[in-house]
Amino acid sequence: MLSLQLSQLISDHIIAKEVDTSFVPTKTSYHLTELGLSLIPVIQAMDTWGQQYITALDD
Repeated sequence: MLSLQLSQLISDHIIAKEVDTSFVPTKTSYHLTELGLSLIPVIQAMDTWGQQYITALDD
């Protein structure tokens, strides 16, 4: 499941995969691309909305 999600994010250019074969075992890392970084304000806005909504439900 996780590998499928990672593959989709890579194909959508949201994240990039780096493989370093100088390590044993091979080291794989992922980072946000420029497109992925551009989503940060959207995700933060969704978090803010969610926090407000949760607070409203508690009242």
